[in-house]
Amino acid sequence: RDLTEDILRSQNQKLDITGFEAAMANQRETARKAWMGSGDVLTETFWFDLREKVGPTEFLGYDAESAEGIISAIVIDGEPTDIAKEGDEITLIMNQTPFYAESGGQKGDRGLALGEVGTKLEVTDTRKKLDDMHLHSAKVVHGEISVGSVLDLKVDQACRKKLSANHSVTHLMHSALRATLGVHVTQKGSLVAPEYLRFDFSHQKPLGREELRLVEVSVNEQIRGNGRVNTLLMTPDDAVDAGALALFGEKYGSEVRVVSMGAIDTEGRNFSRELCGGTHVRRLGDIGLFKILGESAVAAGVRRIEACTGAAALQYIMDQEHLITDTSTVLKVIPSDIPERVSVLLEERRRLEREVSQLRQKLAVGEKNSQGGVSDSKNIDGMQFVAKVVEGIPAKELKSLVDTLKKEVGSGIIAIAGVNSSKVSLVVGVTKDLSDRINAVDLVCAGASAIGGKAGGGRPDMAQTGGPTGSGAAQALADIESALSKADKK
Repeated sequence: RDLTEDILRSQNQKLDITGFEAAMANQRETARKAWMGSGDVLTETFWFDLREKVGPTEFLGYDAESAEGIISAIVIDGEPTDIAKEGDEITLIMNQTPFYAESGGQKGDRGLALGEVGTKLEVTDTRKKLDDMHLHSAKVVHGEISVGSVLDLKVDQACRKKLSANHSVTHLMHSALRATLGVHVTQKGSLVAPEYLRFDFSHQKPLGREELRLVEVSVNEQIRGNGRVNTLLMTPDDAVDAGALALFGEKYGSEVRVVSMGAIDTEGRNFSRELCGGTHVRRLGDIGLFKILGESAVAAGVRRIEACTGAAALQYIMDQEHLITDTSTVLKVIPSDIPERVSVLLEERRRLEREVSQLRQKLAVGEKNSQGGVSDSKNIDGMQFVAKVVEGIPAKELKSLVDTLKKEVGSGIIAIAGVNSSKVSLVVGVTKDLSDRINAVDLVCAGASAIGGKAGGGRPDMAQTGGPTGSGAAQALADIESALSKADKK
């Protein structure tokens, strides 16, 4: 306003103060309504009113990691205060700050704020309100502070370096994914933390091992190229016209930062060029190393890659090497022979499992009677009925056992109660010639209550159920026998 009045005065004109105040009041109300649309109304009103009182925070962090700032406001437990003392956990608002506030997936900076006579604050996080007010979450470690005091703000450089490296590599990975999978790939979300990064993107199916390898190789090639990361301020339209990727759903002002990095192709385009307000490395070599940790699904048509850079990536590779070395020692082979050795061991295990299963079934079937049938079968109105309680046979093998017994009896009904710990699996099988008269599902349901189970399911010739009452196995078979006798008489 002051500058406008000066300019008008030189032209012998006056500012319409009444109109100006009315326009400002209207703008305040419009902005207030816009911010009331999200979050708790009282909370948003508090921050809006505070923003009106103290003004925006000027961010200096693109060019500096330390700077002096004047305390604009102190908030404790949601209430403004003029003074904070030792031990207080506060929200600190400064007139200017080098601390990056969490935005665009990048975590906020942390560090220290130092004042006179040994005053010290630990800044644990930095968030943003109303687009331009930085909220520093801090604890007063020593001394006390007051509104209007000057603090020397120092960003944790090691943390910032990791954040910048992980943020720059998300840009490189985005471009590498588009080059590898197609231009349909677009960013759907991200998390840039000091320890690792997470990147969500549009793609319809899991990435194969070779595709992940190509992305990793491509990104590391750009890192080794050690190109400079360049930033330009442009209008959003000019930025898009220049080939910069704009993220869907992001809000952009009248001026945007365009971050370009990586090798330049024959058409003069950088490997990556995106609209971004985050912090980045100065040269790609500062990233050091890029390593993909895993790939997974997030939602329909959205995949996620987790990765790390620098020292964290190197540590991950070293840990993997240790695992390989330990495994080769246990298997008594050189590392390159591990896959073949494991394949042989797995095949041997499968063979032994088959043999053990066959032996268990032979023991469960038992001795044959003098006529060559199953020794403990009963004759119920001309039908053979075999009922057995078996222990230690996995539930998945019971159907196979029933099929074996069906072959042994030729014609009849088989009921097996397999007990493992306190649980029971109940399986009933009926030979094909009797399945039009006797229904296996009806019989297994008859035995379900004795083992605490529910109605079984299956087919007329094979059905099963289960229950938690192992002591009821014998009674379940007795109930099946009783149901069989009644079913035959019907």
